[in-house]
Amino acid sequence: MRFRYLAKDFAGKTVKGEIEVNTSREAAEMIRGQKLYPMEIKPVRSIFDQIIPATKVRGVGVGEIANFTRQLATMITAGLPLTDALNLLVLQSSPKLSKVAAGIMKDVQGGVSLSEAMAKYPGVFSKVYVALVKAAEAAGVMESVLNQLADNTEKSREFRSKMIGAMIYPVIILLGMIGVTVLVVIVVIPKLSDLYKDFGAELPIMTKILIGVSDFSVKFWWLILLAVAGLFFGLPMWLRTNVGRQTWENIQFKLPVIGSLVRQVMLTEFARTLALLVGAGISVVEALDIVAEAVGNTSVERSIKKMARQVEKGFPVSICFSENPYFPPIVGQMAAVGEETGKLDEVMKKLAHFFEGESETKVKALTTAIEPIILIIMAVGVGFLMYAVVMPLYGVMNKI
Repeated sequence: MRFRYLAKDFAGKTVKGEIEVNTSREAAEMIRGQKLYPMEIKPVRSIFDQIIPATKVRGVGVGEIANFTRQLATMITAGLPLTDALNLLVLQSSPKLSKVAAGIMKDVQGGVSLSEAMAKYPGVFSKVYVALVKAAEAAGVMESVLNQLADNTEKSREFRSKMIGAMIYPVIILLGMIGVTVLVVIVVIPKLSDLYKDFGAELPIMTKILIGVSDFSVKFWWLILLAVAGLFFGLPMWLRTNVGRQTWENIQFKLPVIGSLVRQVMLTEFARTLALLVGAGISVVEALDIVAEAVGNTSVERSIKKMARQVEKGFPVSICFSENPYFPPIVGQMAAVGEETGKLDEVMKKLAHFFEGESETKVKALTTAIEPIILIIMAVGVGFLMYAVVMPLYGVMNKI
């Protein structure tokens, strides 16, 4: 692998050049061997690598990462060397994760630390994951942290699966309602409209509105398809922008019922991750900076980073939580207990369990409430269609 370096000699003159070695560490040693002081060492990437980064991996699921972490922890606990453990994971993992494991093993064999090797795959290993592995390397408790990471990943996956599973039924019902409405508007109404015209029936205002919608849908179906396609592709692109993302995040929190559920889910993940980071020996300031980037909300991220700066200046964590509008009072109160007892990580674990229970309760209440709401909407929709379709038919029958 080629490295481009910037160094200085004993006279203070800047020297540039390129060398070919396996790792950046070997590059630094070779440069010092030339009686130069290395200031910057960067790998030389080809044009192909710049277009298609080798470390960009898609399609690795949370379950696969949890299994990978658990197996790695088990093998290290059994006394297996890290390179041998990674070699076994290359053989046992899925094709995509196997390539990642092979890349990590190659880097580790070249002298790179495990955390640095994992950091090259941000699509697979999050910043939280890498930070925990780095802390484990420094403290010499790799197997313990990896087991905690696996537990945390599995709990997060199980929690999210419950959330998604609870929303499947309402979504299926909603899609069914949309499908039936489209069928009636495009197929049924045009035929009935011709019948009404043939008999010169007097149409109520609801029927006229329905026929107008049907005529527009039949004549300008291509425009509707373009609008749907534009919404389908344009909305995700807009949500990737700073303005779009912040707007959507603000709307989420203001939605009735759903807004409080989104907040509870965010608090669950925040407390669980912070507990894991602090428990691994990472300072509260650094842990807050790391977890801020994992909450998935830019406004909350800014507020947590502001908290980190306050803690850095000497403010108690409990006071910072109490003054933050995104966190309920219980977080500040429990954090105060954690500070007094020196067990902030355990307190955060209990908070995560509490918020998880609250979230599951809200989801159950939401799904219980959604069913009658959907039935009411369906009844109103059917009533509207019956009135708009059947009433003119009575007029036609009377003329006959």
